Amino acid sequence: MTYATSTDSSAGNADAPLAPGGLNGEPGTPEEVARFAVAAAVWAPSLHNTQPWRFRSEPGEISLAADPDRRLGVADPDGREMMISCGAALFTARVALRFLGYVPQVSILPDPDRPLLVARISWQQHVPAAEYEREMYGQIAVRRTHRSGFDPAPLPAAVLAGLRQDAIRQDAMLRVLADDDRRASLAAIVEAAETLLRLDGARALELARWSPAPGSERRDGVPPTSYPARPEHTEPQFPGRDFAHGRGWGLSPAGPVPLLRSAGVVSILTTSGDQRADWVNAGQALQRVLLSASACGVAAALHSQPLELPQLRELIGRRLCDRAFPQMVLRLGTTGQAAASVRRPVNDVLL
Repeated sequence: MTYATSTDSSAGNADAPLAPGGLNGEPGTPEEVARFAVAAAVWAPSLHNTQPWRFRSEPGEISLAADPDRRLGVADPDGREMMISCGAALFTARVALRFLGYVPQVSILPDPDRPLLVARISWQQHVPAAEYEREMYGQIAVRRTHRSGFDPAPLPAAVLAGLRQDAIRQDAMLRVLADDDRRASLAAIVEAAETLLRLDGARALELARWSPAPGSERRDGVPPTSYPARPEHTEPQFPGRDFAHGRGWGLSPAGPVPLLRSAGVVSILTTSGDQRADWVNAGQALQRVLLSASACGVAAALHSQPLELPQLRELIGRRLCDRAFPQMVLRLGTTGQAAASVRRPVNDVLL
């Protein structure tokens, strides 16, 4: 396994967004640039792949707003995870603009009277993209959320240090739990949360609405091509969501399944505050970490179950995060497994 380059390439992905001027990052017309940035932004991660965002294009500017119709009313009543998702989309649009050589100017939550308006992005100055920015852009359409265990190979310390710096650049912190006891404690909290959520009928129905059946033509939700048919046990055990609800949907293993797989590097993404701006920044930090990790051949599994239960979220912040606010639990590692996701077309989200 190499950690210097990605294990995949956007050049071979039919869904990868292309620059208006071709593959070399040449700028286009304002309309082309806006459409290109949105075509990239829709590949951002979101809870249950709800894609809770809307965009409006004006000459030289894009507005990004949260879509309340796609907020998970049961799992995310305060809209925290919706704003994290929109923050991830915001960062992705910024990367796309940098790929074209534009310097994005961003105003976060620019209108107090419009709480769903997440950001405005404009671009005037032109500076050629750096190599690392082009590498991040190349991961946008090939990065996938992993929903299983990892190979046992450890991650280099330099890779983890780089990912921590990526989070800091977006006013967040990636806290790696290097201690076995702390990892086991977090695993137990995630497992308890998953058990409680499965016993909640309203949450189960909400999850089912975003779990399309095999062969569905939907372009949102979590398709069976993005999770394993049989959950893999990790050490320590970090259970995933039951998208199939016992129906046997999901990807069949490519070969013999080991009894135990590694949980990978366990970490928590935190912010110092817990307001809407902090949630947006957490989403930007999350996507920056995910794209940088993918460029190094590292996959990520995300766990938000305990963060949807206020008492467990407070417990994680107090016991494992020095009273900072946990925004996402991540496991990082390498894997040869491949998943396929779906996204809505640009015309569905761009006004």
